[in-house]
Amino acid sequence: MRSACPACGLVFEREPGYFTGAMVVSYLIAVTVYAALVLILWSLPGWRVELALLVAAALFLLTVPSIFRYSRVIWMHFDHAVDPEQHDATGT
Repeated sequence: MRSACPACGLVFEREPGYFTGAMVVSYLIAVTVYAALVLILWSLPGWRVELALLVAAALFLLTVPSIFRYSRVIWMHFDHAVDPEQHDATGT
């Protein structure tokens, strides 16, 4: 990941541990996606819950890179909404 945005100069990781909150966002997204996959597969005729859990886990692994990336983006937007004054181009 780049240290700053090449277009506007926004510093992405402004302090050590800045993206710790993104892990919570990532967890919430991951649980939602996995549960949705399991419920969709389980609702299909002839699918047992054990098979739905296993197939959903394999399909879920395909979404992990996107979840990781977008959880950081969502966290940065949330942080900016809570404290907009702190995020100028200098990163201070």
